[in-house]
Amino acid sequence: MPGRSTRTAKLDLRLTPEAKQKLQTAAESAGRTVSEFVLESALVRADETLADRTRFGLDAERWKMFLEALDSPPRELPRLGRLLQEPSVFERGG
Repeated sequence: MPGRSTRTAKLDLRLTPEAKQKLQTAAESAGRTVSEFVLESALVRADETLADRTRFGLDAERWKMFLEALDSPPRELPRLGRLLQEPSVFERGG
């Protein structure tokens, strides 16, 4: 597990007895301690959550297309324009 020997920070969690039991059962079935299981699971989820918000890779052709798209003028979207001009459901009271 990455960083195992340099762990210095602590994270405390409050959870229901049912949640604790579920984590204990899952950790046992994975051959891990509850701490290892929770940390590994949380880091995987964090990576998934942050992956498409922090970086993405493009080959040269796609990079060129991406830059062209950024530089191009916005498309006209008449239906969206009409939608934004209509009163919202809060303004209509319905």
